[in-house]
Amino acid sequence: MTRASAREIIALVTDTFTELPHPAKESAPDGPLGWQGYDASLARAAERTGESESVVCGTADVDGTQVVLIAFEFGFLGGSLGERTGDRLESAYRHARAHRLPVVPLVATGGSRMQEGMLALTQLQRVARESALTRAAGLPQIAVLRDPTTGGGWATLGAGADVILALPGAQVGFAGSRVRPPDADPAAYTAEAQVAAGAADAVVRPEELRETLGLWLRLLGTPASGEVRPTGGGEQPPADVTPPPVPPRPAPVPTPLGATDLPATGWDAVRRARSPQHPRARAYLDAYFTHRAEISGDRCGGTDAEGIVCGFGVRADGQVVAFAAQTGAATRPAGYRTAVRLIRLADRLGVPVLTLVDTPGAANDAEAERQGAGAAIAELFGAVAEARTPITTLVIGEGGSGGALALAAPGRTWATPDSYFSVIAPELAAAILKRPSAEVEATADQLRIRPQDLAELGVIRT
Repeated sequence: MTRASAREIIALVTDTFTELPHPAKESAPDGPLGWQGYDASLARAAERTGESESVVCGTADVDGTQVVLIAFEFGFLGGSLGERTGDRLESAYRHARAHRLPVVPLVATGGSRMQEGMLALTQLQRVARESALTRAAGLPQIAVLRDPTTGGGWATLGAGADVILALPGAQVGFAGSRVRPPDADPAAYTAEAQVAAGAADAVVRPEELRETLGLWLRLLGTPASGEVRPTGGGEQPPADVTPPPVPPRPAPVPTPLGATDLPATGWDAVRRARSPQHPRARAYLDAYFTHRAEISGDRCGGTDAEGIVCGFGVRADGQVVAFAAQTGAATRPAGYRTAVRLIRLADRLGVPVLTLVDTPGAANDAEAERQGAGAAIAELFGAVAEARTPITTLVIGEGGSGGALALAAPGRTWATPDSYFSVIAPELAAAILKRPSAEVEATADQLRIRPQDLAELGVIRT
C-alpha cells in the first residue's frame, strides 16, 4: 500500500471525497523551458494514471472530520512538482484557510520536475508560504509519508507538518535513491529510520491509518472557543489568516495518585518521590485522559522516549489538552526540544497544556553537552514564558533543579504530597558544601524541599 495510487490512498482514509476545481492556466508548448517531448510525457502520464497532474486536491471526511486532502500521484512523472502542481497546492491551502479546515497531505513524490527547471523548484517557496500562512491561522497539518517521499516534497509538505505519520517501509529522505552517494546506507532513508531520528512521529499500518488520522484530527482540530486571540507585537496577520482561538479554561490539575499525607522531613519527601512504587507519568496520563496520542522527536535528530512523553489527549468532558510529562529519568536535550515543539504547537492551536514534572534533573553526561543541553533547556524556558495558552504544572515526583523547573509554569504549579522540588539534589548540595554523607538528610531539611515548604515559600500554589 506504500506505492498506492492517489485514488487508492484517498479511498483508504476517507469516507467521502470531493475534488476541488483545478486552477485554469495556459501552458507554453513543451512547458516553460520548451523541453522537447515534455507535452508528450504529460500526455502519456495522464493516459497511464487517469490524472491531469501529479496531485489530487479536494475536501474529504476522514473518520468524521472535514479536511482538505492533498494526495500525490507518483505514477504521474514521479509525483514531481511543477507550476501546475503549485497552482493546485496553493488553491487547496487557500480553501483550507477560507473554510477553517485542517490540511492532510498524503505525500509520494520524487521532488521537483526537471522539465520545468528552476520554475519547478520555486514551487517549494509557494508551498512553504501557504503552509506558513495555514500554520499562522491556527490550522493543523498532518502529513502521511508514502513511498517514496523525497526531495522538496519531503522538505515542505512532509517535514513541515505538525504531525508526521508514515507507512511501513516507505522510502523517506531528502535525497532520492538515484542521487545518494554510492556507499550510503539505504536503511537510513526509511520511514522507520526517520521516526528513530526524531524526524517523524510514528509508523502506521495502512489498515490503521484512517483511525489514527481521525484521532489526530479530533485532538488537533477541536476549536477551544470562538474568541479570537490578539497577535503579538501589534502586527496584523495576513488578510487570509484568521488568528487561532483562545482556550476557555486551563487544563485542570490532576488528582494525586500516590500518598496523601505530607512528608515529615525533607529526606522523607525525597525517599517517597524516588520510590519504585511511586506512580509515574503514564499512570497519571491514563487516569487523566480517555484517549491520547503521542508525538515523537525534536525534528533535529533526536528522541527521548525514556525521559519525557509528549502529545495530545481528550478528557472525559471532551476537553482537549496537550501534555509534556517527565517520566522519572534524567531528561535529555532531545526531550526538552520535543517539549518545546509540543508547547508551541499547542499555543498555535489554542490548546491548554499540562506539564508533569518528575526528573532527577537534566542529563549531564558528555553526550548531552554535545547535543546542546543548555540551549535546549533555554529554549524550553523561553517557550513556557512566551506561551499565550495556559499551562498547568503538577510536580508528581522529583523536581531536580533547572532541568525540572524549565517545564514548570510560573504561578501555575502545584505539587503532590509525595513529591519534592529542589535547587539541587540533597546529595549534591552536601558534596558542594563539603559535608559528609551523614549530613545529607539534614541538608535536605535545610533546603526546604517538601511540598508544604514550597507552598509556604510561594513556589507552588498548594
